[in-house]
Amino acid sequence: MDSSRNTIWSAMQSKGYNRRDFLQFCTMAAVIAGIEQSALGSVVEAFEKVERPPIVWLHFQECTCCSESFIRASHPIVADILLDAVSLNYTETLQAASGFQAEKCLQDTIKKYPGKYILMVEGAIPTADGGVYCMIGGRTAEQILQECAKDAGTIIAWGSCASNGCVQAAKPNPTGATPVHKLVSQPVINVPGCPPIADVMAAVVTHLLVHGRAPELDSLGRPREFYGRRVHDTCYRRPNYDAGLFVESFDDENARKGYCLYKMGCRGPITYNACSVVKWNEGTSYPIQSGHGCIGCSEEGFWDNGPFYQHLRSFPGFGIESTADTVGATLGLVTLAGAGVHAAVTNIRKQKLIAEIHAEDAESNHQKES
Repeated sequence: MDSSRNTIWSAMQSKGYNRRDFLQFCTMAAVIAGIEQSALGSVVEAFEKVERPPIVWLHFQECTCCSESFIRASHPIVADILLDAVSLNYTETLQAASGFQAEKCLQDTIKKYPGKYILMVEGAIPTADGGVYCMIGGRTAEQILQECAKDAGTIIAWGSCASNGCVQAAKPNPTGATPVHKLVSQPVINVPGCPPIADVMAAVVTHLLVHGRAPELDSLGRPREFYGRRVHDTCYRRPNYDAGLFVESFDDENARKGYCLYKMGCRGPITYNACSVVKWNEGTSYPIQSGHGCIGCSEEGFWDNGPFYQHLRSFPGFGIESTADTVGATLGLVTLAGAGVHAAVTNIRKQKLIAEIHAEDAESNHQKES
C-alpha cells in the first residue's frame, strides 16, 4: 500500500492505532451502515485504499441542532468518521480557522477536488428580497450554495431545514426559506428530522465511505433504510392503538399504563423515520417512549399540520387504521357481533346435540321393545 495516500488506514496509523484497532473500526462501520458480515472484506479494502473524501459543511438558516446531534451520538464511530475517517475541510461550527483562513480552506477544497468532495448543508436557504436574510462575507446563502454545489461529488441535506424548509418555511415564510434540492440541479440525499438521529447521519456517511455512492433513496430523496417505515409501524404502543386503548389526557390513568398517544396529537402514523428502532441517547428512548407523541419533524410542512396536541381525524391506512375516533366503537361492535355469532352457533350446536340425543334414545327404546 502506498503510505503517502491519505486513506482512513493511513490516518489511523498516524494516530497510533494498530491493525486490530483498524479492523474493529471497520467492523463498527459495517454494522452502523447495515452491511452484512460477509461483505466486511470490502469495507476493509475500501478503508485501506480509498482516499479520505474532503468535506465542506455549510450552515445557513438553522439552529445547529443537526451538528449538535451528530457529534453527540452514542456510537464511537461517529467521532471517528467526522474527525478521523473523513477530511473535514470546512465547517463554520467546528473549524478552528476563521476569516480569510477559513475561506481559503473552502476555496482550496472546491478547486482542488472537483467531483470528489462531499457537500453537507445544514439549514434552509432564504431566497426572498435577494437573499438578504442570510449573508456571509457579503454573499448570500444561495450564492455560496451554488458555488459549492457546482462541482460537489455528493450533496447531503442535513435536517428538515435543509431537506424541506422546516420552521423557517412555515407559513407565511417571510424569508422565502427553500430546501437545498429545489435550488441545485444535482441529486440530493435528504436526511430530515429536527434534528436527524445521530446514528442515521453517521450511517449515511459510512455508506458513502464504503460504497462510494449514495444509499438507496425513496421518492423524496431519503435513505430508504431509515425512512422506509412509519414510526407507527414499529412503535411498541401499536398494540394499544389496534386495541382502541388511547391516552385521553397526559395525566390520566391511560397515560400511566402506556396507552397509545394518537389522540394526544401523535403523528407517528404519518411520519417516516427510524426513531422507534434506532432511538436516541445511547439507544435509551425516543419521544413516544418518554411519554410525548411524535410531532412528525421529519415530514415536510410539519409546522403547518395543525396544533401538535390535536390529533388528525384520520390518516391513510387499511381497516382498523381508518380513524382513532371510531376504532374503539368499531372494536366494540365487532366484539358484540362476534359474541352474537358465537351464541348463535353455540345454540345451533346445542339443538343439534339434543336432537341427536333424542334420536339415540328413540332408537334405544325401539330396540328394547323389539
